[in-house]
Amino acid sequence: MKIPLLIASLLFFGAALPGSRTLQAATNPGQNDKTEAGCTLRIHVDGLRNSTGVVGAVIFTSPEGWPENTDKSLHHWPTEIPQGKHEATATWENLPPGDYGIAVIHDENRNRKLDRNFIGIPKEGFGFANNPHVGLSAPPFDAAKVHVACPDTEIAIHLQYK
Repeated sequence: MKIPLLIASLLFFGAALPGSRTLQAATNPGQNDKTEAGCTLRIHVDGLRNSTGVVGAVIFTSPEGWPENTDKSLHHWPTEIPQGKHEATATWENLPPGDYGIAVIHDENRNRKLDRNFIGIPKEGFGFANNPHVGLSAPPFDAAKVHVACPDTEIAIHLQYK
């Protein structure tokens, strides 16, 4: 599988609220029952080439659907990028402790998909937890898996642009 095909579906999430830096509502109906524990996950995303658009993040609990099938994800949501900044922090509260695979993209034009050129190379940024090497396909789930513990877990993801 090629990166654009895998990551293109990562942004099938709800629209960002004006002025909001972090959205904490799951867009998958029926998913809220999975978020009643007390851990907070902060995903610091850097390497954005501009402050246009939003950062989209998706969290998976297993390799099933990783990373393209957001119907199989625990959560997916957009986070506003502060004006003039080249970084953003996505925060998810009340996440159960455990292991999660995490992917993010920079949706510069807010069209809820990873734009790519005529041969399929991404035109927008993408990244994964643990910042694994990305070749012609997305890294395996285990390479982008992090352990979330209470009360807080913070990770950093550096975006790549091809």
